[in-house]
Amino acid sequence: MGVTGKTSVAERRRWSRLPLAIPVFVRTRGEADRELLEFATALNVSAGGMLVAVRRPILGATQQVSLEIPSAPLAAMAALPKVARTLRARILRMQHREGYNLVALKFARPLLRPHISGTLRRRKLGSSL
Repeated sequence: MGVTGKTSVAERRRWSRLPLAIPVFVRTRGEADRELLEFATALNVSAGGMLVAVRRPILGATQQVSLEIPSAPLAAMAALPKVARTLRARILRMQHREGYNLVALKFARPLLRPHISGTLRRRKLGSSL
């Protein structure tokens, strides 16, 4: 904890953020339960969420969204490892900045399990004979 008694943002994060510019489609529900589709750019990504920049504001601070990451036709080949292309997320906060709305999103399910240090058992190095 810091001097003010609050935990810093860096201490609360489970996963490192990667500064990647990735195109992403954000699907939300608008008035009269109408589906809205907004093209966005992810500015940074972690296993727990992402920060996206959108032109139009996305309403509702706790609103659920669906994210779709466009991929090249190669991703459809069966020989390649399966990757997440569609993710569900919840809006944590929004901030208007220079003609864009920055939207912090938390994934419904993390892309990775959190790293827990000190809980793994080490294998015995000696022979069991």
